[in-house]
Amino acid sequence: MNSKLKLPFLHVYNKFLQLISPLQGWRDGSRLLGAKFLGGLLVILVATLPFLENAQTGVIGAAVAIAWLMMWLSDRRDAEDQSVPIWTPIHLPLISYWAIALIATLLSPVRVAALDGMLKLTIYMIAFVSMSRMMRLGWRSVLVGTYLETALVVCAYAVQQWYLGAPELATWTDITSETAGTTRVYSFLGNPNLLAGYLIPALPLGAIAAIHWRSWGMKVLGAVVAILGAFCITQTQSRGGLLGLAAESFALVLLLVYWWGKRLPTWTLPVTFGGTAGAIALGTILVPTLRKRVVSIFGTEDSSNAFRVNVWMSVLNMIKVKPILGIGPGNKAFNLVYPLYQRSGYSALGAYSVPLELTVETGIIGVICYGWLIFSIFRQAWIALNRLRSDRNMDGLWIIAAIATIVGMMTHGLFDTVWYRPQVQLLWWLAIAIISSFYIAPIKHNES
Repeated sequence: MNSKLKLPFLHVYNKFLQLISPLQGWRDGSRLLGAKFLGGLLVILVATLPFLENAQTGVIGAAVAIAWLMMWLSDRRDAEDQSVPIWTPIHLPLISYWAIALIATLLSPVRVAALDGMLKLTIYMIAFVSMSRMMRLGWRSVLVGTYLETALVVCAYAVQQWYLGAPELATWTDITSETAGTTRVYSFLGNPNLLAGYLIPALPLGAIAAIHWRSWGMKVLGAVVAILGAFCITQTQSRGGLLGLAAESFALVLLLVYWWGKRLPTWTLPVTFGGTAGAIALGTILVPTLRKRVVSIFGTEDSSNAFRVNVWMSVLNMIKVKPILGIGPGNKAFNLVYPLYQRSGYSALGAYSVPLELTVETGIIGVICYGWLIFSIFRQAWIALNRLRSDRNMDGLWIIAAIATIVGMMTHGLFDTVWYRPQVQLLWWLAIAIISSFYIAPIKHNES
């Protein structure tokens, strides 16, 4: 940067440090500015996801955002530990997408509604930054364990519904299809598709916990949640959830084979790939209700499929009108604009596809930027995984769990938008935070 331009920036930065210096001194004696307070709020946030209304979860999320902001402002930047950086390559596309969403909000035809969505997006992203930072401070197992313990309670209630039955409102099936009358479990979340989305991380995180954690009690917890989570997803009869479960199972198994690849025969990978595919296919064939549900994915004979196709056509028309920056983020903005384009009898609360929802909210620019974010996440995951693998550091197994979770959620998101609900969205950022927490900044050599 030109020295003439650099001086004003340094002056402003120094003034900023002087302004927040009282916070830096207050932090030494304040519990509200400490890491434990922020970590405690995150634990509460993760633990209460299935049980609270969205607005209540939003209040806790806002508290997390305020706690993080106070903690960030009170950081001692002159003594910051550069070996544990807060900034990672994931943050640049993240902030870029946030900026695009902000511009889309300001230019939205329904600006007030889009501001609500922008606020939610900001809280989610600050929750990610908070989780990433706390995981660097040793809270990774605490946050993962909180999710697994909560998921166990959720699964227990879902199993009870499967065994004893659930109210008819939980069927959510085409009354003319072969699966009509089949009970779809939904546990505390009130919607089987939402329950499937919430439980997508259960299999990868539970399986890795069973392998990695040393305590036998925690190993058992991980194994039980992994098994029950997979079972409950099948009983939600959520087609997107079933596809997500299959995708994450493939990813989890293949990455585990890669992790131990140096100690295994060369034929292990193809055999494992074929065996996993065969097990999934066999399970689908042998379970009648599951087989019928999977078959109903293809074609438009099922009314649910036909409904989605009609909604997608309407959403594409919305995108054609505002292709560059979209209508602004959030379901409220969508609900105000969609009726202008919907086909008669096909009202919807969302696009029923995350890529389409991203495009309609933030346009082509936004979806390209989010694609950059996804690429950065997988790139950093792969770099960290190989580094830890070469060091024989078993913590790398958590990266495998995070990758599998992201793959499962992305697959589910192709056909549904429960991904936008806080019960799923915050777990998405939890998985990304696991990857981000393993980043190590390259060492900078001083030029002589």
